Amino acid sequence: MIGMSVTTEDIVRVCEALPPERQIEVADFARFLLAQQSDDRWEQLLSYSKPHPKLDAFLRESAREADEPLDPKKL
Repeated sequence: MIGMSVTTEDIVRVCEALPPERQIEVADFARFLLAQQSDDRWEQLLSYSKPHPKLDAFLRESAREADEPLDPKKL
């Protein structure tokens, strides 16, 4: 296994030793961790104490818009 980290090689060995249904569970868990990492990054960005003038302006404008379904003819 050239080019893989020791951890990656270890994960591959563990997966290969598991039955197929367990391999799927390991892959699903890895995907969950990856998605959570992305969520954590968004939380970090949104909780940053620096002002967000463009986001604030967008939110104010969005709040002023009427609550009506999107009309494809207006796009």
